Amino acid sequence: MAVAVAPGALVALRGSRAHLAAACCAPLGPRWRLPGSFTGPRIGRAIWVRGWTPAAGGTILRRGYSSELKTEDELRVRYLEEENRGADLKERVKMNSSEVGPFVSKIRAVINEIANLPVPTIAAIDGLALGGGLELALACDIRVAASSAKMGLVETKLAIIPGGGGTQRLPRAIGMSLAKELIFSARVLDGQEAKSVGLISHVLEQNQEGDAAYRKALDLAREFLPQGPVAMRVAKLAINQGMEVDLVTGLAIEEACYAQTIPTKDRLEGLLAFKEKRSPRYKGE
Repeated sequence: MAVAVAPGALVALRGSRAHLAAACCAPLGPRWRLPGSFTGPRIGRAIWVRGWTPAAGGTILRRGYSSELKTEDELRVRYLEEENRGADLKERVKMNSSEVGPFVSKIRAVINEIANLPVPTIAAIDGLALGGGLELALACDIRVAASSAKMGLVETKLAIIPGGGGTQRLPRAIGMSLAKELIFSARVLDGQEAKSVGLISHVLEQNQEGDAAYRKALDLAREFLPQGPVAMRVAKLAINQGMEVDLVTGLAIEEACYAQTIPTKDRLEGLLAFKEKRSPRYKGE
């Protein structure tokens, strides 16, 4: 996420918890590459990344992975601890005008690649998600937040506009008129307000550990993981592409995506498991 938030392209994530989890229901290959220059090892069914922060030169993340669970059949959670607070406004002041455009372009490219991951993504917001942090959350499929979380696209306060996809993804998430209101006002919402406008799917009372949204996102990921990997991948593709076209074209996209599941071994395994009254053992084939 699959979740949640991270890079504060404009505003730092001050001591807050920000997570990005990916319920990897489709294999990403023996060596897969995350946006930027970070290359990770083969993963199992889920990854959890904490504190995504774009570093200098457009690279992303610094520490290696660790695994909380050991066996292949279990839900495996891998994570990266937050190392810094993201882009600093003091850094921006030092940039020449000619440097700002390429810098924001790199952030935009990273967020776009997160949006295009072929697996469900969930953004879990336990603290601040302002500016680029919210833009990354918007690139995820699902967003959950603690009631005490704060989120908003605040760029107009700095005489700029959201540059990491915010002007495009926020209207698609909550509607054009309300998105304009929030961007024009640079308003910051708490979790309850974000839920009321449809910006997030779930809002939780924060717990003593400060990770209520993280825990909810992990629960959602556990619901996703047993499903067929190919089905999950093409379902996401059908939804994403279908929402950008008219209904007739969208139905044609759905038909084409459904066709990709017909010849798979997983489809036959699902039918056999149903017949034998057992849980299916999907392999993404």
